Amino acid sequence: MNGVEAAGQAPPTGPGRPAAPRRWLPWLLAGTVAWAVLLAALTWLSVRNDPPTVREQRTLTEAGRVVDRAVGALVAAAGETAVLTPPVVDRGCRVTPFAAGADLSRGVDVFVAAGGEATLLEQVAGRLPADWRAGVRVTSSGPRLRGDAGEFVTVSGGVAGDGRVRLTVDTGCRPVGDGYDVPVTGAAGAEADALEEALRALGAPAGPALEMVTAPCPGGGTARSARSAGVPAPASPAAALAPVTRLPVLDDPQAYAYRRGPVTVVADLSGDRAVVSASTGCPA
Repeated sequence: MNGVEAAGQAPPTGPGRPAAPRRWLPWLLAGTVAWAVLLAALTWLSVRNDPPTVREQRTLTEAGRVVDRAVGALVAAAGETAVLTPPVVDRGCRVTPFAAGADLSRGVDVFVAAGGEATLLEQVAGRLPADWRAGVRVTSSGPRLRGDAGEFVTVSGGVAGDGRVRLTVDTGCRPVGDGYDVPVTGAAGAEADALEEALRALGAPAGPALEMVTAPCPGGGTARSARSAGVPAPASPAAALAPVTRLPVLDDPQAYAYRRGPVTVVADLSGDRAVVSASTGCPA
Protein backbone atom coordinates (compact mmCIF):
# COMPACT_ATOMS: atom_id res chain seq x y z
CA MET A 1 0.00 0.00 0.00
CA ASN A 2 1.11 3.52 -0.70
CA GLY A 3 2.62 5.24 2.29
CA VAL A 4 2.67 2.02 4.34
CA GLU A 5 5.90 0.19 5.15
CA ALA A 6 6.03 -3.45 5.96
CA ALA A 7 7.10 -4.28 9.48
CA GLY A 8 10.80 -5.12 9.84
CA GLN A 9 11.84 -3.43 6.55
CA ALA A 10 14.13 -0.38 6.31
CA PRO A 11 12.67 2.58 4.55
CA PRO A 12 13.89 2.98 0.95
CA THR A 13 16.49 5.61 0.09
CA GLY A 14 15.37 6.40 -3.39
CA PRO A 15 15.70 9.68 -5.21
CA GLY A 16 13.04 11.25 -3.14
CA ARG A 17 14.61 10.44 0.24
CA PRO A 18 17.99 11.68 1.69
CA ALA A 19 20.59 9.04 2.54
CA ALA A 20 21.17 8.32 6.19
CA PRO A 21 24.20 10.28 7.58
CA ARG A 22 27.50 8.38 7.49
CA ARG A 23 29.24 8.96 10.78
CA TRP A 24 32.59 7.61 9.46
CA LEU A 25 33.08 10.46 6.93
CA PRO A 26 34.57 12.94 9.46
CA TRP A 27 37.02 10.26 10.60
CA LEU A 28 38.05 9.57 7.00
CA LEU A 29 38.63 13.28 6.39
CA ALA A 30 40.68 13.63 9.58
CA GLY A 31 42.77 10.59 8.68
CA THR A 32 43.48 11.93 5.18
CA VAL A 33 44.63 15.27 6.59
CA ALA A 34 46.86 13.57 9.16
CA TRP A 35 48.43 11.36 6.48
CA ALA A 36 49.15 14.40 4.27
CA VAL A 37 50.81 16.20 7.20
CA LEU A 38 52.92 13.13 7.96
CA LEU A 39 54.07 12.83 4.33
CA ALA A 40 54.99 16.52 4.25
CA ALA A 41 57.02 16.15 7.45
CA LEU A 42 58.85 13.07 6.16
CA THR A 43 59.63 14.81 2.87
CA TRP A 44 61.05 17.83 4.71
CA LEU A 45 63.26 15.61 6.86
CA SER A 46 64.45 13.66 3.82
CA VAL A 47 65.42 16.79 1.92
CA ARG A 48 67.38 18.09 4.91
CA ASN A 49 69.09 14.91 6.02
CA ASP A 50 69.14 12.16 3.36
CA PRO A 51 71.94 11.87 0.80
CA PRO A 52 71.06 12.70 -2.82
CA THR A 53 69.53 9.90 -4.85
CA VAL A 54 69.84 11.54 -8.29
CA ARG A 55 72.37 13.93 -9.81
CA GLU A 56 69.76 16.65 -10.22
CA GLN A 57 69.53 17.07 -6.43
CA ARG A 58 72.96 18.76 -6.28
CA THR A 59 73.79 21.99 -8.08
CA LEU A 60 77.05 22.76 -9.84
CA THR A 61 77.96 24.97 -6.88
CA GLU A 62 77.62 22.06 -4.44
CA ALA A 63 79.22 19.47 -6.74
CA GLY A 64 82.18 21.77 -7.43
CA ARG A 65 83.56 21.24 -3.93
CA VAL A 66 83.47 17.45 -4.45
CA VAL A 67 85.27 17.85 -7.79
CA ASP A 68 88.03 20.01 -6.29
CA ARG A 69 88.69 17.52 -3.48
CA ALA A 70 88.70 14.63 -5.98
CA VAL A 71 91.30 16.39 -8.14
CA GLY A 72 93.54 16.83 -5.09
CA ALA A 73 93.22 13.11 -4.33
CA LEU A 74 94.21 12.29 -7.93
CA VAL A 75 97.28 14.50 -7.69
CA ALA A 76 98.33 12.77 -4.47
CA ALA A 77 97.83 9.35 -6.08
CA ALA A 78 99.56 10.18 -9.37
CA GLY A 79 102.92 11.38 -8.08
CA GLU A 80 105.31 14.21 -8.83
CA THR A 81 104.76 14.56 -12.60
CA ALA A 82 101.03 15.35 -12.19
CA VAL A 83 100.02 18.66 -13.79
CA LEU A 84 96.66 20.32 -13.12
CA THR A 85 94.70 21.50 -16.17
CA PRO A 86 92.19 24.39 -16.09
CA PRO A 87 88.57 23.65 -15.09
CA VAL A 88 86.00 23.58 -17.90
CA VAL A 89 82.33 24.54 -17.40
CA ASP A 90 80.19 23.49 -20.36
CA ARG A 91 76.78 25.18 -20.33
CA GLY A 92 73.77 24.30 -22.44
CA CYS A 93 73.00 20.72 -21.41
CA ARG A 94 69.45 19.87 -20.27
CA VAL A 95 68.76 18.74 -16.71
CA THR A 96 65.12 18.21 -17.74
CA PRO A 97 63.33 19.07 -20.99
CA PHE A 98 62.41 22.39 -19.34
CA ALA A 99 65.58 23.26 -17.37
CA ALA A 100 69.05 24.05 -18.66
CA GLY A 101 72.17 23.03 -16.75
CA ALA A 102 75.95 22.85 -16.95
CA ASP A 103 78.72 20.28 -16.73
CA LEU A 104 81.97 20.81 -14.80
CA SER A 105 85.10 18.81 -15.58
CA ARG A 106 88.62 19.07 -14.23
CA GLY A 107 91.71 17.20 -15.35
CA VAL A 108 95.17 16.08 -14.33
CA ASP A 109 97.85 15.18 -16.87
CA VAL A 110 100.50 12.73 -15.67
CA PHE A 111 103.76 12.09 -17.55
CA VAL A 112 105.64 8.79 -17.50
CA ALA A 113 108.12 6.95 -19.68
CA ALA A 114 106.40 5.62 -22.80
CA GLY A 115 105.00 2.16 -22.11
CA GLY A 116 104.32 2.86 -18.42
CA GLU A 117 100.80 4.25 -18.86
CA ALA A 118 98.89 1.13 -17.74
CA THR A 119 101.13 0.71 -14.70
CA LEU A 120 100.49 4.33 -13.71
CA LEU A 121 96.71 3.88 -13.99
CA GLU A 122 96.89 0.81 -11.75
CA GLN A 123 99.00 2.75 -9.26
CA VAL A 124 96.52 5.61 -9.17
CA ALA A 125 93.53 3.28 -8.73
CA GLY A 126 95.27 1.50 -5.86
CA ARG A 127 95.99 4.75 -4.02
CA LEU A 128 92.52 6.29 -4.25
CA PRO A 129 90.07 6.09 -1.32
CA ALA A 130 88.53 2.63 -0.95
CA ASP A 131 84.96 3.95 -1.10
CA TRP A 132 85.60 5.28 -4.61
CA ARG A 133 85.71 1.63 -5.79
CA ALA A 134 88.29 2.65 -8.41
CA GLY A 135 89.58 0.05 -10.83
CA VAL A 136 91.24 -0.34 -14.21
CA ARG A 137 89.94 -2.50 -17.01
CA VAL A 138 91.26 -3.13 -20.49
CA THR A 139 89.06 -1.86 -23.32
CA SER A 140 89.38 -1.72 -27.10
CA SER A 141 90.90 1.76 -26.70
CA GLY A 142 93.36 0.72 -24.00
CA PRO A 143 93.30 0.60 -20.18
CA ARG A 144 90.61 2.72 -18.55
CA LEU A 145 90.29 3.82 -14.93
CA ARG A 146 86.84 4.36 -13.43
CA GLY A 147 85.80 5.50 -9.96
CA ASP A 148 83.04 7.25 -8.02
CA ALA A 149 84.06 10.24 -5.90
CA GLY A 150 80.58 10.51 -4.33
CA GLU A 151 77.48 12.61 -5.00
CA PHE A 152 77.42 11.32 -8.60
CA VAL A 153 80.83 12.78 -9.45
CA THR A 154 82.70 10.37 -11.72
CA VAL A 155 86.44 9.83 -12.03
CA SER A 156 87.99 8.41 -15.17
CA GLY A 157 91.41 8.00 -16.70
CA GLY A 158 93.05 6.77 -19.87
CA VAL A 159 96.04 7.02 -22.13
CA ALA A 160 96.19 10.42 -23.84
CA GLY A 161 99.35 9.68 -25.83
CA ASP A 162 102.73 8.03 -25.54
CA GLY A 163 103.94 8.69 -22.01
CA ARG A 164 100.90 10.71 -20.95
CA VAL A 165 97.80 9.78 -18.92
CA ARG A 166 94.79 12.05 -18.56
CA LEU A 167 92.72 11.77 -15.36
CA THR A 168 89.32 13.49 -15.37
CA VAL A 169 86.70 14.37 -12.75
CA ASP A 170 83.23 15.16 -14.10
CA THR A 171 79.88 16.21 -12.60
CA GLY A 172 77.58 15.40 -15.47
CA CYS A 173 74.76 17.82 -16.23
CA ARG A 174 73.60 19.72 -13.11
CA PRO A 175 71.48 22.74 -12.21
CA VAL A 176 73.85 25.70 -12.26
CA GLY A 177 72.93 27.14 -8.85
CA ASP A 178 75.29 30.02 -8.09
CA GLY A 179 77.86 28.69 -10.56
CA TYR A 180 81.24 27.07 -9.98
CA ASP A 181 83.55 28.78 -7.51
CA VAL A 182 87.05 28.43 -8.94
CA PRO A 183 89.56 27.77 -6.11
CA VAL A 184 91.57 30.86 -5.21
CA THR A 185 95.10 30.59 -6.59
CA GLY A 186 96.80 33.17 -4.39
CA ALA A 187 99.99 35.01 -5.30
CA ALA A 188 102.49 33.46 -7.70
CA GLY A 189 105.25 31.69 -5.78
CA ALA A 190 107.88 29.02 -6.31
CA GLU A 191 106.00 27.57 -9.28
CA ALA A 192 106.11 30.85 -11.19
CA ASP A 193 109.82 31.29 -10.43
CA ALA A 194 110.66 27.79 -11.65
CA LEU A 195 108.56 28.27 -14.77
CA GLU A 196 110.23 31.56 -15.64
CA GLU A 197 113.66 30.01 -15.14
CA ALA A 198 112.83 27.11 -17.48
CA LEU A 199 111.45 29.42 -20.16
CA ARG A 200 114.62 31.51 -20.11
CA ALA A 201 116.73 28.36 -20.52
CA LEU A 202 114.62 27.39 -23.55
CA GLY A 203 115.13 30.81 -25.08
CA ALA A 204 111.49 31.78 -24.73
CA PRO A 205 110.55 35.30 -23.61
CA ALA A 206 109.85 35.37 -19.88
CA GLY A 207 106.38 36.42 -18.90
CA PRO A 208 103.43 35.54 -16.72
CA ALA A 209 102.21 31.95 -16.61
CA LEU A 210 99.37 31.14 -18.96
CA GLU A 211 97.26 30.11 -15.98
CA MET A 212 97.64 29.05 -12.38
CA VAL A 213 95.42 26.13 -11.34
CA THR A 214 94.99 24.80 -7.79
CA ALA A 215 93.24 22.03 -5.87
CA PRO A 216 93.05 21.14 -2.16
CA CYS A 217 95.26 18.26 -1.02
CA PRO A 218 93.63 15.43 0.98
CA GLY A 219 95.95 15.91 3.96
CA GLY A 220 95.96 19.70 3.88
CA GLY A 221 97.79 22.19 1.75
CA THR A 222 97.25 22.97 -1.91
CA ALA A 223 98.41 21.49 -5.20
CA ARG A 224 99.40 24.18 -7.70
CA SER A 225 100.34 24.19 -11.39
CA ALA A 226 101.58 27.12 -13.49
CA ARG A 227 101.56 26.51 -17.25
CA SER A 228 103.10 28.43 -20.11
CA ALA A 229 101.84 28.92 -23.61
CA GLY A 230 103.53 26.81 -26.27
CA VAL A 231 107.18 27.66 -26.94
CA PRO A 232 109.55 26.43 -29.67
CA ALA A 233 110.51 22.86 -28.88
CA PRO A 234 114.28 22.42 -28.39
CA ALA A 235 116.17 19.76 -30.33
CA SER A 236 117.50 18.43 -27.02
CA PRO A 237 115.43 19.37 -23.95
CA ALA A 238 117.99 17.77 -21.62
CA ALA A 239 120.79 19.89 -23.05
CA ALA A 240 118.72 23.08 -23.15
CA LEU A 241 117.53 22.68 -19.56
CA ALA A 242 120.79 21.34 -18.16
CA PRO A 243 121.80 24.73 -16.69
CA VAL A 244 118.68 24.80 -14.49
CA THR A 245 118.08 21.08 -13.94
CA ARG A 246 118.47 20.06 -10.33
CA LEU A 247 117.16 16.50 -10.26
CA PRO A 248 115.90 14.87 -13.50
CA VAL A 249 112.89 12.62 -12.94
CA LEU A 250 111.88 11.90 -16.55
CA ASP A 251 113.81 12.06 -19.84
CA ASP A 252 111.65 10.77 -22.67
CA PRO A 253 111.04 11.85 -26.28
CA GLN A 254 107.56 12.99 -25.29
CA ALA A 255 108.39 14.75 -22.00
CA TYR A 256 111.26 15.97 -19.87
CA ALA A 257 110.87 16.65 -16.15
CA TYR A 258 113.08 17.68 -13.28
CA ARG A 259 112.83 18.82 -9.66
CA ARG A 260 113.60 22.31 -8.45
CA GLY A 261 113.19 22.14 -4.68
CA PRO A 262 109.53 21.31 -3.96
CA VAL A 263 108.54 22.12 -7.56
CA THR A 264 108.46 19.69 -10.49
CA VAL A 265 109.01 21.26 -13.92
CA VAL A 266 107.61 19.32 -16.91
CA ALA A 267 108.20 20.10 -20.58
CA ASP A 268 105.47 18.44 -22.65
CA LEU A 269 107.10 17.70 -26.01
CA SER A 270 104.22 15.77 -27.60
CA GLY A 271 103.04 18.62 -29.83
CA ASP A 272 104.57 20.95 -32.37
CA ARG A 273 105.44 23.36 -29.55
CA ALA A 274 106.59 22.57 -26.04
CA VAL A 275 104.28 23.38 -23.15
CA VAL A 276 106.15 23.92 -19.89
CA SER A 277 104.53 23.61 -16.47
CA ALA A 278 105.75 23.93 -12.92
CA SER A 279 103.81 22.16 -10.19
CA THR A 280 103.75 21.59 -6.47
CA GLY A 281 101.83 18.39 -5.74
CA CYS A 282 100.29 16.66 -2.74
CA PRO A 283 101.96 14.08 -0.51
CA ALA A 284 100.79 10.55 -1.24
